[in-house]
Amino acid sequence: MDILTSKENGILTITFNRLEKKNAITAAMYQTIADALQDAETDTAVRAVLFLGQPQIFSAGNDLEDFMKNPPRGSDSPVFQFLHDISHASKPLVAAVSGAAVGVGTTMLLHCDLVYAADNAKFSMPFTQLGLCPEAASSLLLPQLSGYQRAAEKLLLGEAFDAAEAHAMGLVNKVLPADQLLAFAQAQTEKLVALPAASIRASKKLMKADQMAAVDKRMAEEIAQFASMLTAPEAREAMTAFFQKRKPDFSQFS
Repeated sequence: MDILTSKENGILTITFNRLEKKNAITAAMYQTIADALQDAETDTAVRAVLFLGQPQIFSAGNDLEDFMKNPPRGSDSPVFQFLHDISHASKPLVAAVSGAAVGVGTTMLLHCDLVYAADNAKFSMPFTQLGLCPEAASSLLLPQLSGYQRAAEKLLLGEAFDAAEAHAMGLVNKVLPADQLLAFAQAQTEKLVALPAASIRASKKLMKADQMAAVDKRMAEEIAQFASMLTAPEAREAMTAFFQKRKPDFSQFS
């Protein structure tokens, strides 16, 4: 299974488990995660959600080959279901990031309540390098979180940054040695489970209330722009270059 899910002691654990493809996310994987998050909303036994990758990598982001073969074609597409469900989750979301977190592997963290990173974690949002634009409301949330200039550097250049910088930006709560990450993230999630569930949900709702409408609006705007750019010549050149293992040439486009 490319996505593993388990429920134990009040925690729904969702694990990226496609190591041979660097945990690149397919439409089927997005659907599995979305279904698990929707189930968690109504399952009173689930009090918190924990996202995990593998020690070597969290996620390489979208599986580009699958994405080009099965581009999202509406709000009910698996990727859009996932983005809606992660941004509207009423229960606390915790992520433990080890290794690379690329594209949506980073932007999804903006919707998590607690994010812990191993000291080997690397984050990147290379949307412009693919001829695309930000997604998951990252064009709104990242400038709010880290300031415009820092967000512009990450979203316009798309270059990787390490766990220490992610912590300084506010994207990550704490950086730990890789061999301590899982135990620490699980312990923090267990703390959430032990607290009154209604208090946790109410506190999260209050903290997010003022920006939910803005997040929904920005996500819709990004989706429309992303869909348009996905079929544009720049994206075709970027994708072709990716599969041909060469550097793309954008000089022909104005």
